[in-house]
Amino acid sequence: MKPKFTAIAIATCLMFSSSVKADEGMWLLPLLEKLNISTMRDMGCELTADEIFSIDSTSLKDAIVIFGGGCTGEIVSEKGLIFTNHHCGYSSIQQLSSVEHNYLRDGFWAKSHSEELPVEGLSVKFLRKMEDVTCRMLEGITDDMSEVERDEILDKNRNDIVIEYSNGNEYMVDVEEYYAGNMYYVVAYEVFTDVRLVGTPPESIGKFGHDTDNWMWPRHTGDFSIFRVYTNKEGKPAKYSADNIPMATKRFLPISIGGYKPDDFTFIMGYPGSTDRYLSSWGVNMRMDAINSAMIHVRGVKQKIWLADMQADETVNIQYASKYSSSSNYWKNSIGMNNGIENLNVVERKREEEAAFAKWVNADAARKAKYGTLLADIQKNYDEYMPYVLHYSYFTECFLRGVEICRFASGFMSFEKLNALNKQTLIRNFKNQADAFYKNYSVSTDKKVFEAMLDFYHNVCELTYYTFLTEEELEKHGSDYSNYVDDLFSRSMFTNKERLYAFLDNPQLSELQDDPIYKVSKEIVNQFAWIQNDCDSVETALTKNLRLQMQALMEMNEGKKVMYPDANFTMRLTYGKVNGYSPSDAVTYNYYTTLKGVMEKEDSTDWEFVVSPKLKELYAESDYGRYVDADSTMHVCFVANLDITGGNSGSPVLDGKGRLLGLAFDGNWEAMSGDIVFEKDIQRCVAVDIRYVLFIIEKYAGALNIINELKIEE
Repeated sequence: MKPKFTAIAIATCLMFSSSVKADEGMWLLPLLEKLNISTMRDMGCELTADEIFSIDSTSLKDAIVIFGGGCTGEIVSEKGLIFTNHHCGYSSIQQLSSVEHNYLRDGFWAKSHSEELPVEGLSVKFLRKMEDVTCRMLEGITDDMSEVERDEILDKNRNDIVIEYSNGNEYMVDVEEYYAGNMYYVVAYEVFTDVRLVGTPPESIGKFGHDTDNWMWPRHTGDFSIFRVYTNKEGKPAKYSADNIPMATKRFLPISIGGYKPDDFTFIMGYPGSTDRYLSSWGVNMRMDAINSAMIHVRGVKQKIWLADMQADETVNIQYASKYSSSSNYWKNSIGMNNGIENLNVVERKREEEAAFAKWVNADAARKAKYGTLLADIQKNYDEYMPYVLHYSYFTECFLRGVEICRFASGFMSFEKLNALNKQTLIRNFKNQADAFYKNYSVSTDKKVFEAMLDFYHNVCELTYYTFLTEEELEKHGSDYSNYVDDLFSRSMFTNKERLYAFLDNPQLSELQDDPIYKVSKEIVNQFAWIQNDCDSVETALTKNLRLQMQALMEMNEGKKVMYPDANFTMRLTYGKVNGYSPSDAVTYNYYTTLKGVMEKEDSTDWEFVVSPKLKELYAESDYGRYVDADSTMHVCFVANLDITGGNSGSPVLDGKGRLLGLAFDGNWEAMSGDIVFEKDIQRCVAVDIRYVLFIIEKYAGALNIINELKIEE
């Protein structure tokens, strides 16, 4: 019997026959030859599609890695050397730092392989397989199925595909969804877990400008760090061992120090995390008023507490550096996104698109029968969904992401299911988790945050429908959140590492269940589960309608333009040109910044803008070596109209020959709504100039061993 395919699969196949918009899109590399390479060559690319991406032979894709859990990196030498962003390596640098060896503050440069520092838990992943499996995933799917039935078949098909592609190798295999479930690709990664820190500039260079300059242009940040991947002697992935050797790489990127000029072609290969380019006007409103609003307001309160304690104590500063950086990055992103949505009239533009869609639907009887109520149904879904998402967002930010001790203690819920067969293994795991947790934890800081989160959630937000704290319990503590939290922290074993270890040495279930913070943590988890369940009941209908909407959009645009899929942290390519921009009347930004700008921003009284004496000395002497630009200045950063988002951090910015020009690390403030609507005229990718990276390595750090390992071309 032939498989029955839905119109979704047919529409997916039909859409790849039209023209390409040059500087917008996070394109799928297996479709490069069909969709993009002709336009890219017209713009200045000198490579073939196979030289950029080939599964069957070595190509540029073999030099691009997933770095850690959410960034991109690139191989730049035949010995496994990796360039990525400083902020991508930040948690690893923090993990290796101490008061005695503060690599965040002082930087670090290994002068030999033996000095390189292994980072526990860090991995890099190389893409080894990527194939279209849409037909296999949709086999057995029909339009009249319920979402439960559909998911069951998808799960079975996915499992069969994963088993097949995992056979005979040790790859990490998964099936990724595109176009809201209208297309699927199987991806397989080779994962390497012995990754070592080779070099990093101090924060005064790698995070120059910190929160103030984050997401802004002009930018003057040397946002880079250097790692190396190691293998066993057979060249295979292996756990850390002193006997491991630097990877003999299949492909690495040469580096160009020839510079760039306006309208030079450039492109990026990397792993963009998530976009919502097809989001409806109602979805945009929910993103603003629930998800972003919660992140802005709650993290603003939490981060203020964190920062005060960090500035007062160097130990706390090291403990919370990475956590603060990660939290504040998306906090400011949410602020910028909401501003961009309002300033660039995104909701109104979405409504215009919806009106055009409705006109297209109503122009044909068959389409009207199939899609006639779709927009009304989606609006109704969002109306029902909004109150649940509002509670979900604020509850999550306040208690699951806000209070650290409860998140940690909730992990011990599995203790209640221990049995004799796995008891010792799990207890050992608990101790390992405790070591990692307490290393980066301040009891007094978290206590302040807990009090603030309770006050914010109950009084400021007035969200009390989901709550683990009853009025009766609060009244026992004089209706004072401070007294309530004081009592929890004073009586709990989780606020004291020694007490927790004593418990783990002789664990008694009754002792755990009586612990006050454990009780609260369980209740938080239960409350979250209820919120999640309420969300899921509405989300199921919305998911189906959004998939149908995507199918309709494909039909509507077939023969007119290509619709690239939203980002989902799989390898993509974006291309465009180096160019400045004009964000508003009488304001024009150049396409690059220089070291002069660093000196102009210097403020020794502001921790975000401190400049090291060594860098000032090099600037005063104009000691830039071969990395100076033709205009006799030291370029620091540049911008191009490339389409990137979170996850692209650390991605290589390449010239037409596939040589490294810089490292992508940011977007620009004026176009922070770009995850929802690409702003062609003003959206820019911010990159650190590779010449500034090499200048810091050679002239500032004196790490000639790193320079000598690279292939540098004029």
